[in-house]
Amino acid sequence: MSRYPAWLTDRSPSASAEGYEDPDAARLALRRLASSVTVLTVSRDGVRHGTTASAVVTLSRDPLVLGACLRPTSTFAAMVRRAGRFSVNVLGSAQQDVARRFANPQRPLGDAQFEGFDWSTDPLTGAPLIGGSLAHMACRVLGWHQVGDHDMLLAEVTGGSHTVDSPMLSFAGRMHSACVTPASSVSVPASPREVV
Repeated sequence: MSRYPAWLTDRSPSASAEGYEDPDAARLALRRLASSVTVLTVSRDGVRHGTTASAVVTLSRDPLVLGACLRPTSTFAAMVRRAGRFSVNVLGSAQQDVARRFANPQRPLGDAQFEGFDWSTDPLTGAPLIGGSLAHMACRVLGWHQVGDHDMLLAEVTGGSHTVDSPMLSFAGRMHSACVTPASSVSVPASPREVV
């Protein structure tokens, strides 16, 4: 018996949306969603761990809530379930080596995976903050939701800092250095609590 509801895992043609009978084409279309590249970090009982993630999104601006999709069997997911808090490091355009290190399943465990990178300890979470990152966020776990073959971690952002730099983006299965230029003079209005 599957841990997922049938409507979520049924791959029969009748379960596909009309016009999308080719699951490979749908997967390739999803890869066209550009997203930030982050390293999520956690510390629990003196053990530190990080993992590269590009499925991290803002869910609410008031209160500040983000979502991160993780494999339920990952070391990070297991540690953050126990720790209840973690940090998000949004990578800048020059940090491909950081992204690759924390995406490598053969990387060492614990502090050894952070060797060669400048990092400090987040005073709010105890997790590593990776130097040179575009932004850092301290997060408190609110809950988990099972979505297909991943679990979505919901977290309140309790603190943060940022620098002015270009982001690294994940697009079409590769990392890209982005030069961000506003498309027009129209901007998204800030929530009453946001400070730029």
